[in-house]
Amino acid sequence: MAGRKYFGTDGIRGRVGEHPITPEFMLHLGWAAGQAFKKAGQRNSVLIGKDTRLSGYMFESALEAGLSAAGVDVKLLGPMPTPAIAYLTRTFRASAGIVISASHNPHHDNGIKFFSAEGTKLDDALEAEIERWLETPIEVCGPGELGKASRIEDAPGRYVEFCKSTVPNEFTLDNLKIVLDCAHGATYHVAPKVFRELGAKVFVIGAEPDGLNINLNVGSTHLDALKQAVIDKDADLGIAFDGDGDRVLMVDRDGSEVDGDELLYVMAAQRFEEGRLKGGVVGTLMTNLGVELALTEMGISFERANVGDRYVMERLIANDWVLGGEGSGHMVIRDCTSTGDGIVSALQVLLSIWKSGKTLAEMRKGMSKLPQTMINVRVEQRFDPFSRADIVEAVKKAELELGDAGRILLRASGTEPLIRVMAEGRNAGDIRRVVEKLVKVVENSTP
Repeated sequence: MAGRKYFGTDGIRGRVGEHPITPEFMLHLGWAAGQAFKKAGQRNSVLIGKDTRLSGYMFESALEAGLSAAGVDVKLLGPMPTPAIAYLTRTFRASAGIVISASHNPHHDNGIKFFSAEGTKLDDALEAEIERWLETPIEVCGPGELGKASRIEDAPGRYVEFCKSTVPNEFTLDNLKIVLDCAHGATYHVAPKVFRELGAKVFVIGAEPDGLNINLNVGSTHLDALKQAVIDKDADLGIAFDGDGDRVLMVDRDGSEVDGDELLYVMAAQRFEEGRLKGGVVGTLMTNLGVELALTEMGISFERANVGDRYVMERLIANDWVLGGEGSGHMVIRDCTSTGDGIVSALQVLLSIWKSGKTLAEMRKGMSKLPQTMINVRVEQRFDPFSRADIVEAVKKAELELGDAGRILLRASGTEPLIRVMAEGRNAGDIRRVVEKLVKVVENSTP
């Protein structure tokens, strides 16, 4: 992302009303994207979907106008999960898909993600080309060459059928009680249909979006409501999505959290046992060391990528592997879909449970997580923590203190003005003390 003015690791994101998350910028962005796609020889249509934020309507209109001014046709999907836009971009043979979403952030944030014609994140060169066009004033094409706009009315149904197609026909969720937490977000109208049509008895929370309550005390970043609902309903498990539906976390029947690291292990272990795991598994720098140790003990290769699903995907493609993910619940399952998909990932975990004949609690016992502590330090502007000498020196001292009993990671968030300070090891007390020391150094660090 070096040298980028707008694009981060997951598109463009910020607070609504503050540059660049303004209607004026979105108008220009739509036009710039249209010009870049045309220059690249792409097909002349773009899909636009969004999550349930109130501001999404405003930005949808601005992007539509900008694309039309560039002579590009627009197909509007309405509120749909991010991975649904990736899938529909492929099936409609569009030149690109645009998602209006800030994922797990509060309603006052919003952002833009792009998908290529293949349903994958745009490559760096095309993102750079869009940024170059953003420096050029808008020139509207001729009146007879303006792009047309239309709505795809059956988009939800198409996506529901796609999700079900990623599991075998004989797979069933009969006799399973599941609580779904849709985060008042983009999965609210499709996720319940998927799991009900596969036979589960489904209870739903977080499925009453009002434009302002997305991710508010619900969803994958706030699991307390789901834990309580699982216990109250005596459910077998709970499933939580984030606001745009590309992440998933679970809750066991006793209310215990099951994070992305554990879900990744469950899928990898079952696939390996069946002989269905092609190659190894990709995690990230943040993946708990317990995952790596458990998989290595089974004879499964494990590799770490930089944080972000695009980097997980890069390593999977380079190795020709199929399975990777992050502790946040962002899974990449290449033999099912082209990007992280919360609903599809949940189905793959349930398929692993169904095939094993075990419960989720029993499946996760094969991997013991090491104590891990992470504190997010809010900063005025993101920076590389290892560009500061005082931080580098503090990290060296901390590493000497932990020795071989742990590891340390500092990184700037790709989506928020945060420095993430993380350590893990065998002694929780030592880890916490080390992280708190480093946090103080980061807070007091100056350029």
